Amino acid sequence: MYNFIGDSMTKKDKILFVIPAYNEAENIEKVLKEIKKDVDYADILVINDCSKDNTKEIVEANNVKCISNIFNMKYAMAVQTGIKYAADNGYDYVIQFDADGQHIAKEAEKLYQHAKKNNCDIVIGSRYLKDLGYPCPFFRKIGTKMFSFLVKLFCKKKIADPLSGFQCLNKRVIERYSKMGAYPEFPDANLVIEMLLSGYSIEEVPVKMRLRETGESMHGGIIKPIKYMVNMFYTIFFVLITYKKKEGE
Repeated sequence: MYNFIGDSMTKKDKILFVIPAYNEAENIEKVLKEIKKDVDYADILVINDCSKDNTKEIVEANNVKCISNIFNMKYAMAVQTGIKYAADNGYDYVIQFDADGQHIAKEAEKLYQHAKKNNCDIVIGSRYLKDLGYPCPFFRKIGTKMFSFLVKLFCKKKIADPLSGFQCLNKRVIERYSKMGAYPEFPDANLVIEMLLSGYSIEEVPVKMRLRETGESMHGGIIKPIKYMVNMFYTIFFVLITYKKKEGE
């Protein structure tokens, strides 16, 4: 089986959509059907993070592989579980994809094509590289600009959307993430900084995204965003200290 990229024909890559899901029964079927329709050459893995609804049953009814955690491990550990599966099963690329319908399958193909053509380690789907009409909440936009500034400050690299979880990872990154013992609770700008400082290439492509239609965001409310910001600053500080220590060795 082959892929066509540009004018060249190459052996088909093994691509896996990794979809963490917690109580996404209202959204998950639509997400799975869209991927199957628009990116039919890729495999799909849903990590059911101990959902209390019938997310698991819906995934299995759609003939999609589902790993069910026996307790709620939170978003990051669910993502890493999928990445470990990809590493163990020889996948060439992982596409991190949300279960809530915000990410668009046709846009995911842009990430893969860019990673393949440009030999990038990580390609981020960016809401802000171009104005494609994403109605970003005010405070999230402010947070994004702040963390983008920190990435530029410490890594000399402009990343417009360092908080985007819509990413394509190549085999080199899959192997690294699968073995990380301290995979961060919120793998966003902190992980972008760590990977850039470690010499990995990260690029962005502009993508369209939707707003969540139903269900609750993991960053909803007042307490969760505050916890997120504190955690992000702490882990970025820790990454920088670790990197400086390695430089001095």
